[in-house]
Amino acid sequence: MSAFFERPGPRWFNIPAHRPFAQDLALGLHEALSPLGPEALSQATVLTPTRRGARALADAFVSAAGGRAVLPPQMRPLGDLEEGEPPFEPGDLALDLPAAIDPLRRRFELTRLVAGHADLLPGRELTASSALELADALGGFLDSLQIEEVEAGERLAGLVEADLAEHWRVSRDFLETALREWPVRLAELGVVDVSERRVRLLRRLAEAWTAHPPQGVLVAAGSTGTAPATADLLRVIAEAPQGCVVLPGLDDSLAQTAWLQVGEQHPQGAMRRLLQRAGVERGEVETWPASHGFQAQGRWRRRVINEALRPAEATADWLHAIEQLRLEADAEQVDPIAEGLKGLSLVSARSEEEAATVAALLLREALETPDRTAALVAPDQTLARRVAAKLARWGVIPDSSAGEALAGCRCGALAGLVARAVVDPLDPVTLLGLLKHPYARLGLDPLDLARARDDLERHGLRGPRPGSWDKLRAKLAEHADALSLADRLRTVLDGLDRADAISPAEAARTAAAAMEALAADADGRLGELWSGPGGESMSRLLAALIQDGADLPPATPRGFADLLGRLMEGESVRAGGATHPRLRILGAIEARLVRADRLVVAGLEEGVWPRGAPLDPFLSRPMRSRLGLPPPERRVGLAAHDFAQAACAPEVILLHAERREGGPSVKSRWLWRLETLARGAGVEIPGRPEALDWARRLDAPSEYAPARRPAPAPPVEDRPVELAVTRVEALTRDPYGVWARDILRFRPLDRPDEPVEARARGTAIHAAFERFALDHPRELPADAAAIFERFYLQELETAGMPRESLAREAALAREAAAWVAELEARRRADGRAVHVELTGRLPLEIAGRTFTVTAKADRIEATPDGFGHILDYKTGKAPSQKVVDAGFSPQLTLTAAILAHGGFADIGRLQPGELTYLEVTGRKPAGKEEVRASAGEESHDAAERALEGLRALVARFYEPDRPYVSRTAPQFVRDRHGDYDHLARVFEWSTSGEEEDG
Repeated sequence: MSAFFERPGPRWFNIPAHRPFAQDLALGLHEALSPLGPEALSQATVLTPTRRGARALADAFVSAAGGRAVLPPQMRPLGDLEEGEPPFEPGDLALDLPAAIDPLRRRFELTRLVAGHADLLPGRELTASSALELADALGGFLDSLQIEEVEAGERLAGLVEADLAEHWRVSRDFLETALREWPVRLAELGVVDVSERRVRLLRRLAEAWTAHPPQGVLVAAGSTGTAPATADLLRVIAEAPQGCVVLPGLDDSLAQTAWLQVGEQHPQGAMRRLLQRAGVERGEVETWPASHGFQAQGRWRRRVINEALRPAEATADWLHAIEQLRLEADAEQVDPIAEGLKGLSLVSARSEEEAATVAALLLREALETPDRTAALVAPDQTLARRVAAKLARWGVIPDSSAGEALAGCRCGALAGLVARAVVDPLDPVTLLGLLKHPYARLGLDPLDLARARDDLERHGLRGPRPGSWDKLRAKLAEHADALSLADRLRTVLDGLDRADAISPAEAARTAAAAMEALAADADGRLGELWSGPGGESMSRLLAALIQDGADLPPATPRGFADLLGRLMEGESVRAGGATHPRLRILGAIEARLVRADRLVVAGLEEGVWPRGAPLDPFLSRPMRSRLGLPPPERRVGLAAHDFAQAACAPEVILLHAERREGGPSVKSRWLWRLETLARGAGVEIPGRPEALDWARRLDAPSEYAPARRPAPAPPVEDRPVELAVTRVEALTRDPYGVWARDILRFRPLDRPDEPVEARARGTAIHAAFERFALDHPRELPADAAAIFERFYLQELETAGMPRESLAREAALAREAAAWVAELEARRRADGRAVHVELTGRLPLEIAGRTFTVTAKADRIEATPDGFGHILDYKTGKAPSQKVVDAGFSPQLTLTAAILAHGGFADIGRLQPGELTYLEVTGRKPAGKEEVRASAGEESHDAAERALEGLRALVARFYEPDRPYVSRTAPQFVRDRHGDYDHLARVFEWSTSGEEEDG
């Protein structure tokens, strides 16, 4: 058989989809050129779509040579041509071409252009971030024009018809302005767009090779020629004396009637357009010589996949196509559908997380076989990173083309925290994020920093957020190291503090300075801040922003945080380093050339693979068509081709997640078509139930053995000898909580930035009543309501309520104050004395021990006739009469007992009067008096019953074997989620069949 380059041209070849493209290409070149001498292969030139494809091809040449040393051809990516590299040596093609503009600089320049013509975009309030978003859309429009080589200037004028919306007229006017000004700006800078430069280089190369065809072996492999310039260059290469084009996965078995119906969304759409442009019939494309001997292997898989993805208009012939396949397979005595599905399986996971776990397990399983390779193919970067993270649990690091998001790198995370700190400098979560960042030093030794940070967190940043730095310093007054650290952090953040919008360049400069101040150690060294791939990428981004961001729209602190986040979203970091040689994570395009023994094809949901058509803020679909730009569906066709290539590998696991982002997902149209075809042939796609079982058992307990309800029984001598009435209430409802708090002395830690509204109202209403009673113990002032309102709002602010919430509370405070003024006037009419926040104690002899019950009464009103009315303030719902009578809320009744026995030393012994809860809400009605016992015999009896109940309760818990059981009366537990429920594992034992009220 003659070598491929000896055949008469033009030479168009095809490597079928079921064959490993890079390996077959390398094997064919090696077999054809090796007999001509050792230098023949190295003198050939191979053009691939991407740089990664060139690297994969280099590895394939080593395999083709049987592991022997080999000088591979010169390999260059068509998608990233650089002057000074072959095939441009000696570089004369690019001598008069300006350099390509830096991508970041281009984004900033287009953002400046958008912001400079905001008047042409009415209805849009442009911020730096929104201007960048529009600039990216404008950049995509310009790229489309350049790649498709469309002259849009004259066409734009008549683009919008009278019946179209005004929005499109505005878009047309803006685009006309942009198309005038952008080339002028590029000329001022002495650069051109990357896409334009690439197209011009491809055109010049095509012209040069047409005039002077290269005489050596020249191969263009793996490209589908979607850009006109690329397609025309491929035609020139195919016509060169020793040139050829090798297509990836051309379907030569598709019926001619179906081939003629191939459209934009079909996997063969790009190659049909390429062949039409080159004037080549499909039948003229030959199978690549190295693939000839393997036509039977995987042939039925390729046929099944291609039939499943045939044009929508031709799917009515599916049954006929199945019959034709079976007729063809009669000679081999096989069922072509069943044969085609061998090695193909389908896994439907419940969620994205489970899908990532399944993918990681399947990849890990493949590594158990020596020399076996595996790869994940997924266009979803988030899924790819999840799989990489799950593989890390086994110490396996895949070679991933997705890289890592810049925002997820340490340096990017620090930049994001600094930007958020400008927006809200006293946000405890952000401050803790800064202090706990691995790069944070603040001029301190790591151990000293850790100690001071722990104190600052516990005493300053947990609970309600401090209203100011001075209030934070006041909270830390007794903690010198934490106070010093807070001052250091404040010094750094003060350099960022601003309220007005400033240039993003200046904001980036101050952010970089703050990052360095945070990372500097005692000697001023910055450690790893700007080192490594993440640090280098972040430093480039900030440097570009500082240099080129001066003309961007001014940014508020929040606007700069949004801008920086959007910029980091567009940057990926490829860490490199030691990766597993047999494991890869690939994007869809890269999978065209790279093949593994096992492919896990994931992300098969609509909107993921294929992605939905992007929203274009400037052009409608008819406008794109009139300009000569390709429809959005073309991307779907290219994605379909990549899916078909991957699905034809020898062993493929198709992976689908039934839910994404918390909602149901829809299976990819290609997966749906494949399942429909298989069912129509009476065959089911095999599953991998064991993989799902592995994933679900990986982190699941081997046996469900729920904990029993805890019942600690500490020694009697360690049990409480003093409890407040509120803790007695806890002892009746949840003894375990008393064990944890009053015996073990566990105190719950507040969350950072704890919501303060409910707590602040309770604290403020108590404090306002106390201040009002102390300032006006007898006679009420004429403006009593105004005074109480002022007290209440002042106490709300002191309690930490945010200023934005105070505005809402002002109206409630006014209503509550009016109600309180009327209440005070009515209750004081008989001349009673008002006592607030009094503490009472009553010692009791119980089971041979002295037990003291204490109470702090919100308010006791002593009347001239010897009664003491007890009031308790509530900003929420007061306990019901039923709960009080049952003894599960003994706060007021025990307080009455202490009063009746003279436990309040400041006022002496008084008869129990009314036991009243005051509900103060500020709503309609603003307040309510809830009397739980009337003055006299009723309250006296209630107090004595409560006291007897307390004696019996304490006596029971002085029994050595009496445990402190969790939630003995759950129906009366006030807090649905108590402070100690997690310690008692309430959810676990209460859902395992054990009765809560046992």
